[in-house]
Amino acid sequence: MEESLTLEQQGEAATEFLAGLVREFGLDAEVGFSEIDEETVQVAATGDDLGLLVGPRGATLSAVQDLTRTFVQRQSENRTDRILVDVGGYREKRSAALRRFTTGIVDEVKATGEERALEPMSPADRKVVHDTVNEIEGIETRSAGTEPSRYVVIQPTS
Repeated sequence: MEESLTLEQQGEAATEFLAGLVREFGLDAEVGFSEIDEETVQVAATGDDLGLLVGPRGATLSAVQDLTRTFVQRQSENRTDRILVDVGGYREKRSAALRRFTTGIVDEVKATGEERALEPMSPADRKVVHDTVNEIEGIETRSAGTEPSRYVVIQPTS
């Protein structure tokens, strides 16, 4: 077991794991990684018909990401950096859809002056909503509830 893995070594290990998982599912995909910043690596599988690895609302993708992180963490005695997994560009598509949805809700909140609670969502999805609203004047967000039912409330600025 390595004492500490570099970000590049973590990306290579995560890529090896994801490529093996893709093969075991009998799918055909290119798998590679990129360093997002000093402490984040993204591993991505690109190809056709990869929906099986995404699952409904990204649930399978979330599990694949957790498994990939665990695989990399077991190879290092020290804490590993942030590892993100994407399949078929799902994360960017989901983020764009959430931004459009959030903008529509913001328009409703501005028109009615009443706050609006959204459905429970993952921390990553909540971040997209918060970031989208932070760019709009007169509206703010707050998170409410407890995991796994934590949700965002969009409201007029007090």
